[in-house]
Amino acid sequence: MSTAEHAEVNRRDFLYIATGAVGAVGAALAAWPFISQMNPDASVLALATIEVDLSPIAEGQAVTLKWQGNPVFVRHRTAPEIEAAKSVKLEDLKDPISRNANLKDGSPATDENRVVGGKEAYLVQMGVCTHLGCVPIGDEGEFAVVEGNNKVGGWFCPCHGSMYDTAGRIRKGPAPENLHIPKYAYLSDTKIRIG
Repeated sequence: MSTAEHAEVNRRDFLYIATGAVGAVGAALAAWPFISQMNPDASVLALATIEVDLSPIAEGQAVTLKWQGNPVFVRHRTAPEIEAAKSVKLEDLKDPISRNANLKDGSPATDENRVVGGKEAYLVQMGVCTHLGCVPIGDEGEFAVVEGNNKVGGWFCPCHGSMYDTAGRIRKGPAPENLHIPKYAYLSDTKIRIG
């Protein structure tokens, strides 16, 4: 091979590599708007965390919030609700795992493991039935506590009959898991941040 042929081969190789590199950069630049539009918008990012003031929630009352497009139940439990939840033996539970994002996976579903920071009066949980994603009704079902003439605590999913106790644990029906506890932390005695 002569020097002229060798130079021609190197020049041709350089042109192929340069053309391929420019084409790859051009394809990446053309694809960037499509990839970028898949990122969540500012309204979704703003809902990544929410702060909740617990002080207006009276004992025995529950509120439903919306977080990341899903309902979250925040319940200020009464002493009888807490006692009913604590009296349940782990072997009586359909799902023995706490499902609490604030604890390590596999933690037992004791009442203490269904709340955060030892603040047993406030139960914060996702309001989505673990069977088919319906929204359970509060203060209903066989595992609610009767106080006076009223049922308090407990949740009932009317779609297929799943019943949850005063700690949000599945007790009866087709739901396979306890209501999930989202990641949250106390900012003060009466304020939490979910997410």
